[in-house]
Amino acid sequence: MNKRVEIELFDNPRPERDYCITVRCPEFTSVCPRTGQPDFGEIVIEYCPDKSCIELKSLKLYMQSYRNKGIFYEALTNDILDDLSGVCKPRWMKVTSRFTPRGGITTEVVAEYKLEK
Repeated sequence: MNKRVEIELFDNPRPERDYCITVRCPEFTSVCPRTGQPDFGEIVIEYCPDKSCIELKSLKLYMQSYRNKGIFYEALTNDILDDLSGVCKPRWMKVTSRFTPRGGITTEVVAEYKLEK
């Protein structure tokens, strides 16, 4: 990221239990690095927290930091996964990006992380 946004965490209230948190960001925007045109999509983050959960206001600010960044879908999906899993160290995390049609083509990219034991 050009502008580093700190992702804040809070203690998992039930660390002894596996459960899934799903966060949807339906108004995600970035910029096509080839054309400079805006890309519109939805980012879905699913994860099973371990010791920490992601605080949503800081996540919102993090997602907004992509607004003017020129980046391909594949790179941004993996960057988001790396950044979030690197901070909160979940048991499991999946990031799915779905982008609105451009030239009659839609794109969905899925990246997954599993905690190494």
